[in-house]
Amino acid sequence: MEEDSTRFLESVLAEVLAHLEPPKDGRIRHDWSPGSLRKTTDLDLPLVGSGLERVLDDIRTYLRQAVRTDQPGFMNPLWGGLTPEGLAGELVTAATNTSMYTYEIAPLASLIETAVLDRMRQHLRMPHGAGTLTTGGSNGNLMGVLCARQAALPASGHDGFDGRSWCMFVSKEAHYSVAMAANVLGLGRANLIKVDTDDQGRMDPSALDDAIRREASLGRKPLCVVATSGTTVRGAFDPIDGLADVCEAHGVWLHVDAAWGGSCLFSSTHRHLMDGVERADSVCWDAHKMMGLPLVCSAFIVKRAEVLRAACAHGNEAHYLFHDDAEDQDLGRLSLQCGRRNDALKLFLAWRSRGDAGWGALVDRYMDLAAHLAERVRSEPHLELVGEPVWTNVCFRHVPEALPYLGEAIDAHNAALRAALLEEGRFMISRADLDQRVVLRSVIANPAVEASTLDDLVDHVLRLARTLPTDAGSQVEGPRT
Repeated sequence: MEEDSTRFLESVLAEVLAHLEPPKDGRIRHDWSPGSLRKTTDLDLPLVGSGLERVLDDIRTYLRQAVRTDQPGFMNPLWGGLTPEGLAGELVTAATNTSMYTYEIAPLASLIETAVLDRMRQHLRMPHGAGTLTTGGSNGNLMGVLCARQAALPASGHDGFDGRSWCMFVSKEAHYSVAMAANVLGLGRANLIKVDTDDQGRMDPSALDDAIRREASLGRKPLCVVATSGTTVRGAFDPIDGLADVCEAHGVWLHVDAAWGGSCLFSSTHRHLMDGVERADSVCWDAHKMMGLPLVCSAFIVKRAEVLRAACAHGNEAHYLFHDDAEDQDLGRLSLQCGRRNDALKLFLAWRSRGDAGWGALVDRYMDLAAHLAERVRSEPHLELVGEPVWTNVCFRHVPEALPYLGEAIDAHNAALRAALLEEGRFMISRADLDQRVVLRSVIANPAVEASTLDDLVDHVLRLARTLPTDAGSQVEGPRT
C-alpha cells in the first residue's frame, strides 16, 4: 500500500477511536431537521476528486453527526453498543473483501460460517439441518416462508405459485416482515391471518387451531405458521410447544422468528422461553441484536437441509461459479444471495472470546437490568408499567395528576414526552402502541447500559414530564385510530 494511503487509514482509525470516547456534551443525538442538515453539510459529488484529505474531513463530519449507538443512553431499537471483537471482525472482513458463494474464493470463511451455524443448531437442539447467514430477521422470515412453500409444493420454484388458495398464520404482535414475505412470495397480505393473543401478547394455540380450520372451510390451505420468540414491542414469546402440536396435527410448516429472542438459549435461567423450538422446521436468529455484533449478522437455520437446498437451486445454473466437485462446500447453494459478505468472522471471533458462558452471563445481566428498570417504574407514582416484562423490553408511560384520565390526553402527553426526550438528546428510547396505549419502550441490548443509566433515564423522564403543558394533546398529533 502506498504511504499516503497508509497514513490516511491510520488517521481514520484515530478518528474512530476518538469518536468512541464519551461525548463531552452528553448528547447521543443532535436534533437536526433533514433540511437544516442538508444546508450545513456538503453533499455534492464532484466531477474531479478532492483527494484523501477531503475524505478525512468528510469522515469527521459524518462522525460528528452520527447517532451515538455505542453510548449507554441508546436503548431505542433491538440492538446497540459496540464490542471490540465485532469491530475487529468488520475491519478484517472489509480488508480481505471476499464473497461467500464458493469455497474456492472463501475457504476458511466458509468453514467458519459452517462452524458457527452448527453451534447455533446445537443450541436449538437440532442435530441435523443446514443454514445460512442472511441480511437480517426480515430476510430470515422470508426464507422460512420460502422453505415452507418448497416443502408444500416442491415444483413451485419452477412452475410458479398461485397464493390465493393458500394462507399463513402469525400472531397479532408479529413483526411486519412476515407481511413483507407474504407480499414477495405472491401469497398476498390478505392471506396473512393474524391470530389472537393472550393477555401477555402470546399467540393462542387454540385460536390458531380454530383459524386453520376456519380457513380450510373457506377452501384455503395452510402454508405455514410463524411463531415469534421476542416480539418487537412487548418482547413476548409465543408458546412453541403448543403451536407445534397444532402444526403437527394439520401438517403445517412451523417457522420461529427468534431474531430478537434467540439469545435466551444461552441462559440456563431463561432458555425455557423457547421450550419446544427443536420441533420447529426453521428458525431465524439475529446475532446483531442481543449478542451485540455489528449490523448485520443474522442466521437462518432449517431442520431439513434438502428443502433449503431445493429452494435455492436457482444457483445451479451458475456454471461460472458452482461446480459439482465442490457441491458440499459452496455455501452459495444455500443462499438467496450471490455476492454475500463474510458476516461470520465477527461472530466467530466474539464467540471465541466469550464462549457460551459469556453469552449466557450477558443475557442474565440484561434481564437483571430490565427487572431493575421495571421495579423503578413501579416505585414512581406517576409512572405506569404497561405489561409485565418477560424479556428486556420495558414498556411504561407517564400519567400525571394534572391530566384527566382519558386515553387520548395521556397518549398525547406521552408522545410529547418522548419527543422532548429525543430533542434533549441524552437518551433514545422508542414510542410504540401497546394495548391501545402510547407507551415509552426501552430495550436493553447495549453492553454500556448500567443500573445507574436506567435510574438516570427515569429521572430524565420525570423531569421532562414536569415541563410539558397539560394541554399537550393540542401540540402533538394524537395516536392513530
